[in-house]
Amino acid sequence: MTTLSLHLLSATVAQGQPHDGAEVPAEPGVLRLPNDADLHAVEVQQVQRIELNFPKFTDGRAFSQAWLLRRRHGFSGDIRACGDVRVDQLQQMARSGFSSAVLANAQDLALGRQLLGHFHGFYQGDAVHGQPHFGSGQSAAGHAPPPSTAQP
Repeated sequence: MTTLSLHLLSATVAQGQPHDGAEVPAEPGVLRLPNDADLHAVEVQQVQRIELNFPKFTDGRAFSQAWLLRRRHGFSGDIRACGDVRVDQLQQMARSGFSSAVLANAQDLALGRQLLGHFHGFYQGDAVHGQPHFGSGQSAAGHAPPPSTAQP
């Protein structure tokens, strides 16, 4: 089992990122999507990073957008969470398909990294590993499941 991987940035390190909702000039290869963007109309070819905005930590539409970009659109580049990003959301972000996050100003980067390492495996599949744990041939302890005792 593996620890969740999510590259964390502080708001001060990510200068020029739309972490505060302000408009920032476009960068080559970067696509910034609002929460109400129609993902069917989005072209992801030639895009290295897609930035999804959390205008408030209670607005979870970007979770769905990240999931759809990974699973349905097959986007393999960086999906970055920006805006009001809190450390208690990071684990779900990683499981939803985000690969990086810009933490809001008051959030502790070290605590965020620590929280990402708390769980080393999940039973359910996620945006990156779609196969559920019980379908991967491994048990919860990381061992192969016992042989079946069912009679044919």
